[in-house]
Amino acid sequence: MTSKKLLIILGPTAVGKSDWAIAKALEAGSPVINCDSRQIFREMNIGVARPDKQHLAAVPHYFIANHSVEEYYTAGLFELEALELLQKLFKDHDTLVMAGGSGFYIDALCNGLDDFPAADLAVRERLVQRLQSEGLESLRQELALKDPVSYAEIDISNQQRVVRALEVTIATGRPFSSYKTDPAKRRPFQIEKIGLRREREQLYSRIDARVDQMMAQGLEAEARSLLPYRDRPALNTVGYKELFGYFDGAYPLEEAVRLIKRNTRHYAKKQMTYWRRDSSINWIDLD
Repeated sequence: MTSKKLLIILGPTAVGKSDWAIAKALEAGSPVINCDSRQIFREMNIGVARPDKQHLAAVPHYFIANHSVEEYYTAGLFELEALELLQKLFKDHDTLVMAGGSGFYIDALCNGLDDFPAADLAVRERLVQRLQSEGLESLRQELALKDPVSYAEIDISNQQRVVRALEVTIATGRPFSSYKTDPAKRRPFQIEKIGLRREREQLYSRIDARVDQMMAQGLEAEARSLLPYRDRPALNTVGYKELFGYFDGAYPLEEAVRLIKRNTRHYAKKQMTYWRRDSSINWIDLD
């Protein structure tokens, strides 16, 4: 068995992954490899809780602000880029530390993605037109009828995920979920996962405090600067989309902040639900 090991620090938003990752990286003499699907975008900083200057100075970091929101970026691309990076770094390190809260990206790296069919652009275009004319709920209901397994498993608030699942189901005549059966791909290194968690009320309190801090740091101005990109998939992100609603006049700023806190708590709950199926995670309670 290879002596090379990838140590993954995961957990819900605001649980304290950055500090833990820095400590483990210093202990192992390793950089920190980011596995957060939003911190990779250079235009998004405050709203994605990117590691601060102190964290970035402590050890080298990878996959931080290295892509633009204008680029089309996926978990599949992350799998390829991360594996290439790991191959290089393992030449000089026995242990590497990765940290992040994006379960799909972590799974892509650890297990590989299933071999889904290529995109059917004609079907996708029709679905996007329906999305614009009928709204997301119409597509959700069709997915629930055609592929109830995917409806129960994917983030149905994510327009891109719903459209992709329906696209594959309609184009191939097979449920999107039926393609997710390939065995995990073997990796040339050991994988250890450490999950961090806190008692719910403590985590929610940390989330609320973080949102207040983000607003004090200038999240409103950052979101306003990203208005030209609001239709990009990267901007379908808690913290930005609520402020876009405020900019549209849908509600006052105080309500936008309340919604950010509420939706961040919902996101943290979804993260924990996603990881409960993974028995390989060694959970540590931080209360």
